[in-house]
Amino acid sequence: MYNRNYIQNDSNNSSSNFANDFANDEQGFTGASRSKNETLTFLKATYQLFAGSLMGAAAGAYVGLGVLPYIMGAMFWVLVIMEFGLIFAIRATAKKPGINLVVLFAFTFISGMTLAPLLASFLHTTAGAGIVANAFILTSVAFGGISMFALTTKKDYTGMTKMLFITLIVVVVASLINIFTHSPMLHLVISGVSAILFSAFILHDTQHIVKGNIETPVEACLMLYLDFLNLFVSLLHILGVMNSSDD
Repeated sequence: MYNRNYIQNDSNNSSSNFANDFANDEQGFTGASRSKNETLTFLKATYQLFAGSLMGAAAGAYVGLGVLPYIMGAMFWVLVIMEFGLIFAIRATAKKPGINLVVLFAFTFISGMTLAPLLASFLHTTAGAGIVANAFILTSVAFGGISMFALTTKKDYTGMTKMLFITLIVVVVASLINIFTHSPMLHLVISGVSAILFSAFILHDTQHIVKGNIETPVEACLMLYLDFLNLFVSLLHILGVMNSSDD
C-alpha cells in the first residue's frame, strides 16, 4: 500500500477540529486499522481527491456538450465501455502512486462526457439550466449533510451492505424494463428509489471509509464519487418530471 501521506497532513485546523471531535469519541468510527492521525489524513486525502474528481467530471461534461454530435450513437457506448473499464483499472492501480491519479481523473472526465447527452436534454429546454443547477445544489447539500451525520452518529450503518445491494439490483432490473415500457410513472418511481438508495450508500460508504475498511484514498474517492453522481442523476430526473408536470 502506498504512503497515505502523499497529501501532507498539515493539521489544518478548522477541518481537523471537527474530525478530532469524532475521533476522540470512543464509540465513534476512528478506523480499526489506523491511528487517529492516520484516519484524519486518509479522510483529508479522500475528500481532496473527491473535489478534484468533481472538477474533472465538470470538465468532461463541458467538453462533451461542445462535441455532442460526435459522442452520440455508437461513440457514446464506446465511452460507456471505457468508463466501466476505468473503474476496474482504478482498483487495479489504486496502490500505484501517480498512475492511480491519472486513471481516476481519466474516469471522472469520461464519466462527465457520458453525462453530457443527459445534460443537453435538459439544457435545451426553457427551465433546463435551473433544473440542472437545482439538482446539483440539492445533491451537494444532501451529500454534505449525510456525510456529516455519518461522521458524527454513534450508530453503525455499515451492516446495510446486503440490503443496499439487493435494492440496487431491483433498481437496475426495473430500469431495464422501463427501457421497453417507457412508463413515466415507473421512471419517477425508479428515480425516487434511486435517490433514497444512493443517499443510503453515501452514509454506508462514508462509515466504511472512516472505519478503515477501504485501503486507499483513491478507492474511497471512487465510492463517494459514484454515490454523488448517481444521486445527482436521480434528482435531475425527478426535477425534470416535476417541471414537465408543472408545464
